[in-house]
Amino acid sequence: MKSDNAYKTIGEVAKILGLTDDKKGTLSTHTIRFWEKEFKQIKPKIFNGNRRYFDNETIDLLKKIKFLLKDQGMTINGVKKILNSKESLPLDELANNSIKADKLKQKLLKISDLIKNIKDIK
Repeated sequence: MKSDNAYKTIGEVAKILGLTDDKKGTLSTHTIRFWEKEFKQIKPKIFNGNRRYFDNETIDLLKKIKFLLKDQGMTINGVKKILNSKESLPLDELANNSIKADKLKQKLLKISDLIKNIKDIK
């Protein structure tokens, strides 16, 4: 059994990240290779031939990228700005900072108005 600190293959990383091809039901490693081209911070070790191996630090970075792109709906350029900024936040801080309190009130008021308008239409 591999230790938790051992390098992981691209297939193992795809499994950790839950990246699957919905049509085929297989693991989607091409997403990781695409992100590797887009984000210079992703530097897998490449051993024997072209096999990529990822350390825990890189896997954490991939988790952060996936969270920002898939869960937060950010663009690739938006994620690049966050990764390139000096004060890069840990993953849980990103979730907490994604909705600013002052903007939240405005958004809730807009939603409330929309609901009232929908009720008036009925």
